[in-house]
Amino acid sequence: MIQPKKPNFNLTRRRILLVGLGGIALVGGIAKIGHQKTHHSKQHITLKTGTLGNLDPASIKDTHRLRITPISLEIAKGLILPTIGYDGGSPGPVLRMRAGIPTALEIFNESAHPETIHLHAQHLLSEIDGALEEGSPAIAPGGHLKFLFKPTPTGTHWYHTHAHTNGGLYTGQQGVLIVGGKDEPGNFDREVILITHDWHKLVEETAGFFASGPTFSINGKALGFGEPVRVKNGEKVLFRIVNGNAEQEIYLALPGHRFKIVALDGNPVPQPQTLEVLRMGSGERIDAIVEMNSPGVWILGDIRKDRRDGGLGIVIEYANKAGQPQWQGSFQQNWDYTIFGGAGAVTKPDEMIEMVFNWGWGWGNPWQVNGKPFWEQDTYKLKMGHRYRLIFRNQSDELHPLHLHRHSFELTNIEGKSTSGIIKDTVCIEPNGHIEVDFIADRPGLSLFHCHMENHMQDGFMSLFETT
Repeated sequence: MIQPKKPNFNLTRRRILLVGLGGIALVGGIAKIGHQKTHHSKQHITLKTGTLGNLDPASIKDTHRLRITPISLEIAKGLILPTIGYDGGSPGPVLRMRAGIPTALEIFNESAHPETIHLHAQHLLSEIDGALEEGSPAIAPGGHLKFLFKPTPTGTHWYHTHAHTNGGLYTGQQGVLIVGGKDEPGNFDREVILITHDWHKLVEETAGFFASGPTFSINGKALGFGEPVRVKNGEKVLFRIVNGNAEQEIYLALPGHRFKIVALDGNPVPQPQTLEVLRMGSGERIDAIVEMNSPGVWILGDIRKDRRDGGLGIVIEYANKAGQPQWQGSFQQNWDYTIFGGAGAVTKPDEMIEMVFNWGWGWGNPWQVNGKPFWEQDTYKLKMGHRYRLIFRNQSDELHPLHLHRHSFELTNIEGKSTSGIIKDTVCIEPNGHIEVDFIADRPGLSLFHCHMENHMQDGFMSLFETT
């Protein structure tokens, strides 16, 4: 088993390229925030302007732009939430990128706080991954950074803030990222993109702790407030669904229909399965094809009534049909990753790392990985090119969506059941559960691992790996 070592959080000039007017320069300077007494800070960097990445700017073929902006978002009638979003709204625009094509992402921070953007699932340099803990710089208020990279892997992904001190995932900073390539899932007539969000923190701040009403949305609107998804009888619709919640897992169903699941976290599965319910933890994505063969007006929503009453749903309306949206039937919360896997043998890892999760005692009750919260941990040192098996053991009574930055991993064991071929970057471990995943350490530098629940991240549920 690998033992962690003390981390090095320095971001050197050799590891970051800052392009200013007239050549290479430290434009606007680097403001080092220093060793802050917070649950997730070691040494952070803020930049006013610059270009980051290891590509020649002249090679760029595609350019995308995002503005981080204060917004007022009406998620339900009369419920207006002041928050931060992208390009004046939440969710932000769908970004469509091409796998392997030199790409620039220009980010303008028009908010009052330093901010970051994390391209969830992308295999990027640490310096442009958007995680402060890895050495990615925050963008200063009024600042502008440009990231240069080649998008990979393909599939349905998303982007979001990774700056926890400014509200983090509780704000409206989220959007869908689709990287196109050869691995597009299945045959379908059209696609529908859905991203969920839970707003309970902002609702409490805006309307009071005991306020009633919606606290969830899909595509920025609570159930019944936004436009319906309009479909035609006989269509095959690919639903690209992202759980963008700050905390809550979701269980989605569409009465009268079934989901053919063709990809998890953007990766085609070895064994597509047709199910009635989709379970997704924060950060997970599912691509599912639905044959629209039950005309009517339906609710696609969470199977739990209190979640639907709280806004977690969207109306599906067939052409030439009208009336109140319907919810029928009862559904189970069962979920088993292994049904999507293959029966092939799993490659033997070079080394194994056990990670035990529990809730510590004392002031603040921090979450712990191997007995320590993040701010007391050392970094796990990895060797380039080695295959590692992470053995997760959950000693708490909560479900945790576990996410590894800058890498994809293969599920190899779920609750004692061996599996292979399921590639993901986020996986939910059950209460008191056990999961094993394999990944190849092929990304030099720091990579963050964490529970994707915002409150758990803030309370210490993170670790760092460093590949040299």
